[in-house]
Parts: sequence; structure tokens; C-alpha cells
Amino acid sequence: MRSRAVLIRLIASLGAIAFAVGLSAIVLLLVDVSPLEAFGAMLSYGARLDSAISIVNRAVPLYLSALAVAIGFQMGLFNIGVEGQYRIAALIAGYVGAAITLPAVLHVAVIVLVAMVVGALWASIAAVLKATRGIHEVISTIMLNFIATGLGAWLLANYLREEVEGSLQVRTAQIPESGRMPSLNPVLEAVGITIPAGSDLQSFVLIAIAAGVGYYVLIWRTRLGYDLRAFGANPSAAEASGVDRKRMIFTALGLSGAFAGLVVMGPVLGFTYRYTDDLPTELGFTGIAVALVGRNKPVGMAFAALLFAFLNRSAQILDLRGIPKEIEVIIGGVIILAVVIAYELARRSIAAAQVRASSAEERAQSDAEVSA
Repeated sequence: MRSRAVLIRLIASLGAIAFAVGLSAIVLLLVDVSPLEAFGAMLSYGARLDSAISIVNRAVPLYLSALAVAIGFQMGLFNIGVEGQYRIAALIAGYVGAAITLPAVLHVAVIVLVAMVVGALWASIAAVLKATRGIHEVISTIMLNFIATGLGAWLLANYLREEVEGSLQVRTAQIPESGRMPSLNPVLEAVGITIPAGSDLQSFVLIAIAAGVGYYVLIWRTRLGYDLRAFGANPSAAEASGVDRKRMIFTALGLSGAFAGLVVMGPVLGFTYRYTDDLPTELGFTGIAVALVGRNKPVGMAFAALLFAFLNRSAQILDLRGIPKEIEVIIGGVIILAVVIAYELARRSIAAAQVRASSAEERAQSDAEVSA
């Protein structure tokens, strides 16, 4: 039965992606563009080594954002505030990282820890409002996004900004060498891979992998993770069994915010070496889509993050071919919609199969008792 359920979910995922590609092909035909030409260009461009490196770098923040969202989903909480949490966390962590000098590994660890703590504290504001006043986390986290954006801009402009004569860029001071994460290019070159000029595989991907492993262990191998999932599945039953509702709210949103704090630390530690006002945005909202497509599973979300990163990177070639690059947005949006519908159909199919199997087992047991 378990293998059948896995097969149904796999078919649902592949079917959703096929449906998205098919619908996008119809849209391309409507604007007089050959789907084979468009998809062929995307595949050939996305398969290049420099594109592969870029895809991995782009997937890392999406994956971390999805992990942050997924922790809340496990308990039935919708943390829509990842966007604000990672922006305020990166700002404070970037400023602290530039203000201190420590041995290399310790320096990086402190910066990462500061980002996680700030993200957790910012998310805890929504936890306090929900636990004490019953304010829905969707409302509070959305509002906190706007507050984080405004507060961060004010802090950066008035207190945390590096003053450089003649420079119009708003940014913090540069993080010293000891607080930077090295490129993984030397590792790739050591195994015989020639890296194209301008490509740089950021080593923060290792922290993202560790975060995924930590998420798995936390959710599926600890008592805390069991309580989170139990509360998400049936809050009343979980409370009746002794799970404290307020503690779970603080724990889930706090952990979610801690993961959110890591979202753009890859570029801060491995590329810009500072917080700037032009760091990637909208990653928190895309992380929701990645978590949905990946079904809150660490491996599933990794594949979903790579898929969205592939679409984003490969769509760059479309402009050069005179093809509307908005096809990437269409494919991504249809994938999300199709996956949600496909997963619901798969869930119902699996549930119906379980009921049939249970009924067949009961009939067989009844027949055995009668014959005896």
C-alpha cells in the first residue's frame, strides 16, 4: 500500500508539470511562437555549466525560504512574513559582521547565528499576537513585512549605513575577510571541472544542505517535531494529549523565523560581503510556492527550488530570441496551481484505496470467522 501511495504522488507531480508545460505551449502558440523553439532554447541554455552553477546559487535562498514556510505549515501556521524576516535579519547580521573581527570560522558562525536570532525574534512578534490576542498569523506577518521594510530602510539610512564620499549606494560596511565564505570553485576544479569565467559556486549551499538535514531531523525524528505535526493535524486532540498550544505557536514561528534569517545570507557572506538595498526580494513569497510544490518534504522542496531556479535562469535566453520571457511566470504559476490540484486528487485517491483495503480486510476476517 505504501509503494502504491508513493507511485500515485509521483504520477501526480509529473502530471502537474506536464500539464503546466502543455498549457504554456498553448499560450506560446497563441502569440505565434513555436513551443519547441522556446523550450529548446530554455533547455539548451539551462544545461550549460555556467547556468547550472547559477541555478544552484539561485535555488539556495528559495530552498531556505521554503524550509522556513514549511515549519509553520507543519503546525498549520501560515508564515507569510519570511520576506520581512530575512530582510531585517540580513541587515543586522551584515552590520554586526562588519563591526567585529574574529577567527574565520567563528566569525562566519556568529554572523549566521545573529541572522537566525534576529529572524526568530521578528517572527516571535506574530507569535505573541497570536498566542495572547488570537490575531491570525497571516494578517500579522503580512503587516510585519511592511514594518520590516520601513524599519530596515530607516536604520540603514540613519544608523547602519557606510558613509562613502561620492557613493550613492545605501549599504553597510564591508565584512572582513574572516567573515566571508569562500567559493567552491577550487573544489570543482580539483575534480577536473573547468569553471567558466564569471561563474562562482557559493559555499553557502553547504549550509542550506545542513539546514535541510536539520529540518528533517527536527520534524520527523524528535518529540518536538511530532508535537508540531500532531498539532497541525488535529489541534484539539493534541491539546487533549498535553501539548501546550502557546508553546507550540512560539516554537513553530520562532523556528520558522530562524530559518528565514538565513535566506539571503549566501549573497551577503559569499558575494556582496555586506547588506545592500538591492539584495533579492520576493523570495519569501516564492518560498511558499516551493514549499507547496515540494509538499513540505526536504528533498521535494530541494527539487522544487531547483525547478524554479531553472525556470528563472533559462528564461533569460528568451529575450535574445524575441520570445516573451513571461513564459517563465506562466509556467511557474500553472505548476503551483496544477500541483495543488494534483496533490489533492492524489490524497483522495490514496484515502479511497485505504478505505477499500480496510473494507476488504474486514470482509475477509468476517468470512473466516463464519467458516470457522
